[in-house]
Amino acid sequence: MRKSVLAIAAAVGITTMSVGALHAQGGPPAPALDPSAASSGTYSTDAAHSMVAFSVNHLGFNDYYGLFGDVEGTLSLDTENLANSSVDVTIPLASVMVPSAGLRDHLLRPAGEGASAPDFFGPNPEAARFVSTSVHSTGETTAHITGDLTFNGVTKEVTIQAELAGMGTNMMSQKETLGFHGSTTITRSEWNMGFGVPFGIADDVELYITVAFEKQ
Repeated sequence: MRKSVLAIAAAVGITTMSVGALHAQGGPPAPALDPSAASSGTYSTDAAHSMVAFSVNHLGFNDYYGLFGDVEGTLSLDTENLANSSVDVTIPLASVMVPSAGLRDHLLRPAGEGASAPDFFGPNPEAARFVSTSVHSTGETTAHITGDLTFNGVTKEVTIQAELAGMGTNMMSQKETLGFHGSTTITRSEWNMGFGVPFGIADDVELYITVAFEKQ
């Protein structure tokens, strides 16, 4: 999953470097994760370093990538009983980044003459929001997070496969920080965004989440 997130970030022109690459260049090795060392409480996103990437197949030929940045929200963590934990985040759709300026213009274009709705997000789209309804541990560092995803005026349930990616004290902010990667698949027409499906733009969209939460 981490490789997928980094590949998408690179595709939209964001420079990233894997921990493995740093280690190969003499950087410190990745520390072992000890989830028991995390503390309960309220965490807020490090919005400047939290993002949601997407991939969608284009006409059956290849996958196309994009990215939403500045993800904001909170994590309420109960380390004694993970099921009592919750997540509430917003994703500013207007922040969408894609390699093509023309496509970005199309994604944010208003409805055309005679059309009742834009093809995609339209201008000044309301931020998407994910609010968890349950958290279920699937391993020492993994969990399924189920919740309601709202955007384009529609709310539907999705389940995110989440993985603890890193933890410790952020050397910049000096705050206890937890990092997560996640993935899920949505069917965009279920959120009334089915433009292009009849002629081959995939209905299913893969979402890849990479987010850092800082202890408050």
